[in-house]
Amino acid sequence: MSSPRQPGSPRKTIAFSHLGCEKNRVDTEHMLGLLAEAGYGVSADEGEANVVVVNTCSFIQDAREESVRTLVELAEQGKELIIAGCLAQHFQEELLESLPEAKAIVGTGDYQHIVSVLERVEAGERVNQVSATPTFVGDEHLPRYRTTSEAVAYLKVAEGCDYRCAFCIIPRLRGDQRSRPIESIVAEARQLAAQGVKELVLISQITTNYGLDLYGKPRLAELLRALAEVEIPWIRVHYAYPTGLTPEVLAAYREVPNVVPYLDLPLQHSHPDVLRAMNRPWQANVTGGLLHRIREQLPDAVLRTTFIVGFPGETEEHFQHLLDFVAEQRFDHVGVFTFSPEDGTPAAELPDAVAPELAAARKDRLMTVQQPIAAARNQAWVGRIVDVLIEQENPATGEMLGRCSRFAPEVDGEVRVHPGPGGLCAAPGTMVPVRLTAADTYDLIGEVVGAGAMVHQAQAARSLRSA
Repeated sequence: MSSPRQPGSPRKTIAFSHLGCEKNRVDTEHMLGLLAEAGYGVSADEGEANVVVVNTCSFIQDAREESVRTLVELAEQGKELIIAGCLAQHFQEELLESLPEAKAIVGTGDYQHIVSVLERVEAGERVNQVSATPTFVGDEHLPRYRTTSEAVAYLKVAEGCDYRCAFCIIPRLRGDQRSRPIESIVAEARQLAAQGVKELVLISQITTNYGLDLYGKPRLAELLRALAEVEIPWIRVHYAYPTGLTPEVLAAYREVPNVVPYLDLPLQHSHPDVLRAMNRPWQANVTGGLLHRIREQLPDAVLRTTFIVGFPGETEEHFQHLLDFVAEQRFDHVGVFTFSPEDGTPAAELPDAVAPELAAARKDRLMTVQQPIAAARNQAWVGRIVDVLIEQENPATGEMLGRCSRFAPEVDGEVRVHPGPGGLCAAPGTMVPVRLTAADTYDLIGEVVGAGAMVHQAQAARSLRSA
């Protein structure tokens, strides 16, 4: 990633180091856009610059350690540091006190001030630009310099979170939920479509609560219908809390052709006692019955979820309940994390801690249950012809790597694509029809098909509907 300086501008090049989630990535891209617009050069090569902006993560201990390690390594290289993001929001003055190389800290709700922060640093000031309570959410007018594949973009529809889960510090780091207007989101989506984006991932902390703060009720269904007019083939939603998957939302999933039926459900556990301890009592009615109704109304749904094992007080009986739940529900994709006690959260003070070794063993046991399920769910797709977004190619083998709609970027599997008859292939960033020929636990294998096969598939689909 690099950006030419504006003609005649004497401004220096600023390097960026990005850590953390896709929400953090969007913030990084806006900071890059603001600096480029102001005449700075921007680069991902830290060797090109004396000043490095590090957009940090502080969600769990491992993320904090990675952020601190990155900062120390850059400081040892003699770099001047602008520390942005969640670690800056979390620790503020402590970072300025402990790192002389830190010239400024920028909070999660203050990244829009990055140009003025840098100008103040260049004038010799040491800057603390961290609002006590983040309130900024951004809009379609904020410059953006994208760092992901040209074909994939993340669009933040809301910021912050109104829930107070016992294990989570997100509200402390990013504030309460604040949604963007539907018109602003659609306008940015149109901008991204004009840039050639093929997949748009809508992100926020609780996307099924989108609009509640702004309109007085959730408006995700209306947002999805408004995005039907945007010429982007795939629109994916992260994260869909099951309690917000109302009949209206599920109808929008079914009826809006570019919304992919992919539901990321961050369930965290299945046992009511553990959910109460997690301060997620509103989720107690997320049972097999509710998930069955979701699948009934959205038959093609791909379901992904995440679980935390080793939460304080989790007994073998609680964990067995989770094992049985996963075995029964047969999710397409499952992520499992061991509990991480975070200072400042209620869960860090709970009694009956689970030993880390036991939590790790439970994680392995749960994944052992899930892996054959994931393999079977993948195998059920073999024989289909699906659209695949090509992301990489290997000139040596002729093989291409991409994803079909059942795989979200960066978190799920991939489709390994072989050229079709006559050497049919595709360049990265294009979407092509692929016949799926094989599967393993996490990935699919297929080959590019020609127009004739697509006509045959369409005829077969029409025959099936008329039958």
